[in-house]
Amino acid sequence: MASFPAVALPTCEPNFRPEAVAAEIHGWISSAPMRALVGEYGGTLPSATVGDLLTWLDAFSDEHWDFRKHGNVERDQVKAPSFTPAQAELIQAAATALRLVDADRPPRSTYDHLLILGGLGRACLQRTEYAARLVRDAAVAVGAVSALGSFRQLTEAETSLPGLADSRYEVDAMDVGVRLGFGLAEPALTESSGGAVTHESWQVRTYRAAGCPEVHVLAAPSSEPAQRRANTPDTYDFWARRSSLQPTDRILVVTSSIYVPFQHNDAIRILAMRYGCGIDTVGFDPARASVPMASGATGPDRYLQEIRSGILSMRRLHHALAGSLTA
Repeated sequence: MASFPAVALPTCEPNFRPEAVAAEIHGWISSAPMRALVGEYGGTLPSATVGDLLTWLDAFSDEHWDFRKHGNVERDQVKAPSFTPAQAELIQAAATALRLVDADRPPRSTYDHLLILGGLGRACLQRTEYAARLVRDAAVAVGAVSALGSFRQLTEAETSLPGLADSRYEVDAMDVGVRLGFGLAEPALTESSGGAVTHESWQVRTYRAAGCPEVHVLAAPSSEPAQRRANTPDTYDFWARRSSLQPTDRILVVTSSIYVPFQHNDAIRILAMRYGCGIDTVGFDPARASVPMASGATGPDRYLQEIRSGILSMRRLHHALAGSLTA
């Protein structure tokens, strides 16, 4: 059975210093599980600088591991290719070592901010439930909670999930999740852009309840509204511009384990590099989720796709780091 030692993601402490991150990126992209995956698909990882190796892996993973580009579809709409049992075992082992599988507990007990990332409707319910349990069970103490979403329209499959029948957008699913998880009623304050919903639209709902940290549910505008809806970096940026972040702040990001590498790297690039704060990123525990995982949500094709996402996010982070160190 294939097995690899765990590979660390880039660390991000308060008063963020970028000097060591390039070496940590190199450790992830040149690791034994990455080499094994590349070899399985007929390649050999070259000896190169971090930047050149990221460029090579971008092209290689685009050719072999990008299953979304055919049809430009959402993650749950990808038609999975077939894998041999040996391939599936290797991909599972590599993904585990690269930090896309296991649900890690938060490494600290106190955070200034807890961010819950949006996604498909099922993930919105799972992640908000997990985050609320962390707070309710006193696993972490947090100053404030923010659920980050967008005005992506939900599909019929998403609105068929428990509690989402009246939801229209991703932000609505996040709102349902935080209300259920934290036991909230009506928002104390709602702010939003006016007019019809477009990729430029935004909304913030604020909840205040006794015995609960202040909770915000945000729909972010896109930074490229003519081309696409808001993505994860847009939600980080929108939240940060409405917050008073300090270099000493610690942020806990809650997502799904399969997305931890790329969303952690984007958080470092958008939040730590601009504001200096420390960041930990964890995935929720599927074994404790009221809403089960979707069939195929963690298949071999999904792991390869999100390993590619990790490569792309590290490439963006490395580019930003290079600019900051030469500025």
